[in-house]
Amino acid sequence: MIKIIKTYRTIVPAVIILLFSTAFVWFLRGGPGMAMEERLPGLDNRPELIEEGDPVIIGEFFEVFAEEEPPESSNWPHFRGPGYENIARDDVDLPASFPENGPPVVWQVELGEGHAAASIYDGRVYVLDYNEKIRADALRCFSLETGEELWRRWYNVPIKRNHGMSRSIPTVSSDYVVSMGPRCHVMSLNPENGDLYWTLDLVADYGAEIPQWYTAQCPLVDGDIAVLAVGGESLLMGVDCRTGEVVWETPNPDKWKMSHSSIIPMTIHGVKTYVYMAVGGICGVAAEGENRGGILWKTSEWNPAVIAPSPVYIGNGEIAFTAGYGAGGGKLKIYSEGSGFTARVIEAHSPREGMASEQQTPIVYGEYLWTIHPKDAGELRMQLASYHVSDLRNPVWASGKDNRFGLGPFIVINDKMLLANDEAELFLFDFGTNSVNMLDSHKVMEEGIDSWGPFAYADGYLIMRDSYTMICLD
Repeated sequence: MIKIIKTYRTIVPAVIILLFSTAFVWFLRGGPGMAMEERLPGLDNRPELIEEGDPVIIGEFFEVFAEEEPPESSNWPHFRGPGYENIARDDVDLPASFPENGPPVVWQVELGEGHAAASIYDGRVYVLDYNEKIRADALRCFSLETGEELWRRWYNVPIKRNHGMSRSIPTVSSDYVVSMGPRCHVMSLNPENGDLYWTLDLVADYGAEIPQWYTAQCPLVDGDIAVLAVGGESLLMGVDCRTGEVVWETPNPDKWKMSHSSIIPMTIHGVKTYVYMAVGGICGVAAEGENRGGILWKTSEWNPAVIAPSPVYIGNGEIAFTAGYGAGGGKLKIYSEGSGFTARVIEAHSPREGMASEQQTPIVYGEYLWTIHPKDAGELRMQLASYHVSDLRNPVWASGKDNRFGLGPFIVINDKMLLANDEAELFLFDFGTNSVNMLDSHKVMEEGIDSWGPFAYADGYLIMRDSYTMICLD
């Protein structure tokens, strides 16, 4: 009896599996009167998704949605705007208060999760987006006045969500728009019609290492040259925006790595210099002359593991630096010695001891440096504060414990400041000598999730975003 039960328990599942398999094969072959067509890649005109490790064909796809002859406008062509100072000097004065219902929303558009902000040039808005459904980087071009999408250049690249995906800001000139994707894929395009000039994979071609939380570096365009921080086989490199030819490379013998910080052009002791804060140290690279691309000075005295803000020139050969995650900030002094330069850190402090910033780059306005302190700054955590450029340890003004602003962006427009907190509440300030007076505030996004992307401003229009939505305010 025991043997019969065991046999029964063995035979019945086998028969069920056999019947199911037969039925399934019959179904796949069409069944009675059922004509099945094999599903082929591309049959529905949708590009085949790629897996991580597959080759990425940068800029492969292109779509045109509308044509427009946009009016001429003032420009916000790159990270931190004209002059790389995050200050707009404009004919349009900001009012002393917002309208009753807040600044009018001219248009809004949904984006993939990220913190990549916009640039503005000749009435067009450019933003690097990530489409999670089809797993694709997309450089998108919109009308500044209407928000209508004009064109999109995109390519499949698998990215896993990691506090958002896209982070960098395209750089635009009259002839070029250059973008860098989360995994270090670079494109140079015609800014009017989206025609592709060239592409570059900094990881595959130059041994770059993708920073934690993906690339946040915003490309620099200097004339006809795209200047990129590589942190692989080269520290920096200059690429012809039209041809893709590598014009110069900066050696990287110390194996410094790419950070989230961006290259900032500065004139120090009369010499035009590209200043970059890498994971490994801070360097100044010649930005002109026969030595263009050569190291002018460098130091590893200040070397945090994570750097998001960019360096700020504060005059007298001094550069202010900041970083989050306990790194704090300080000053770097550049000395001119004969035909050469040396660099020395003359001040360094923790976020509890002086000026610091985790994400946004501080602003120099007059003789004062403005920053939003990180969450580990003790009593000053998340407060807006100002420091005289001669003393970055002792704030001359702070917003107070009742006014904390998270990691949001801020911008100076003429004699006023706009600031957004994490929840997309927009604050309007008026400047005093070393302080600001809050004039008004309004929550401009209903959800307002991690509103961290830097502002862009032109002709009275302010572009801002949270993790999922970009809006244009009048």
